[in-house]
Amino acid sequence: MTETASGADPLSWVREFSPILSTLAAQYRETTPLSDQYVAVSAPMTPHTGLFVETLAAAGATVGVSGEPGSTHRDVVAHLESLPSVTTFSTAGMDGAELKEAQRELLGERPDLIADDGSFLLSLVHDEFPALAESVVGGCEQTTGGITRLSAMDDQDVLSFPVYGVNETPMKDTFDNVHGTAESSISNLVSITNTMIGGKTAVVVGYGRCGRGIATKLRDLGADTVVTEVDPRRALAAIADGHRVTELADAVGDADYVITATGRYDVVRREHLEAMADDAILTSIGSFIEIDVDALATLATGVSSPTPGIDRYTLPDGRTINLVTEGKVVNLSGPASAGNPSEVMDTTFAMMSAALVDLVADGRTLEAGLHQVPDRLDRRIAEMKLDSLEVTIDEVTESQRSYHREWAGHEGVDSAEE
Repeated sequence: MTETASGADPLSWVREFSPILSTLAAQYRETTPLSDQYVAVSAPMTPHTGLFVETLAAAGATVGVSGEPGSTHRDVVAHLESLPSVTTFSTAGMDGAELKEAQRELLGERPDLIADDGSFLLSLVHDEFPALAESVVGGCEQTTGGITRLSAMDDQDVLSFPVYGVNETPMKDTFDNVHGTAESSISNLVSITNTMIGGKTAVVVGYGRCGRGIATKLRDLGADTVVTEVDPRRALAAIADGHRVTELADAVGDADYVITATGRYDVVRREHLEAMADDAILTSIGSFIEIDVDALATLATGVSSPTPGIDRYTLPDGRTINLVTEGKVVNLSGPASAGNPSEVMDTTFAMMSAALVDLVADGRTLEAGLHQVPDRLDRRIAEMKLDSLEVTIDEVTESQRSYHREWAGHEGVDSAEE
């Protein structure tokens, strides 16, 4: 459960660092592209999500919002409840079962569009509300773990409507996942534990975009970085980037930190916990499902809380393992966690907003299934971001375009000369 400072506008600080959402909201007020649409949103109820919901409301949508356990800000909920076109379906302190019931209640409003974080609503609507799923116009998903679930649903031909995989866009993949997740994860980990990264051994489980960013920034801070992987190509990439690579069971014995970044189920299991170094700090950035907390509780002879956000499990041989934020994602579930930096969430939620608008655009017809966000949308958000930074870039010349269009007859560089 996350507390935040009270005030008239709990979104005021993030507004200052969210020029893209502010620009889109101003544009949407003029055109109301989501009028007559009910949008169901499932995401950590932080100020960033609050600003996203405001943007959807500015676009003319009626919005229902459910949060996630451990990351709901009370003042954000109160602010959203004050908006005439927004209804909140979860409160701070809800456990998993209560939140699932709140999500069911939200789906009972029969949304036209779904914006998800972890595919909780998207999977629930197909599992328990198949008739409703047939009437949903479309959805979008912004996380790696959510895309993993959606890919499985797509492979099994389960999806009843089109879903944009926002997490797979170049902007989200290379900007948010690599830099935003790494900075927020490490800063929250250090804040909660009050420990120093430099000189420590840090094991990063998973070398996707998030894991790569985390491992890189940990090494920049002076850590000895070890990467574990199940994909041989990502393992090779980690080696080429200068990290040691080994199996998790071998890595944890010397680890000061073990950070999971996979979005997959039971990555850290009993056998890893049994081999873990004394006083290791264990945390997740991918999902609460990554660490087998039940196995840790079964192994332990006692549990204490030496500081807020840390549960210390004592094992029969006297070793201790320090679990951060109950195994929930560390950048959202700590005592003062607020998620990724505002500048990053500005681009990601702008992409989510643009994707939802695109799904209901005139003449838009997409088959049911998982789809890439159109390149035109990704480029538009990138251009808006550069504009906000007052950065200009070069343009492709006509001769360069001609060279790539005319694929035959090029000998040397004659046709590329201006």
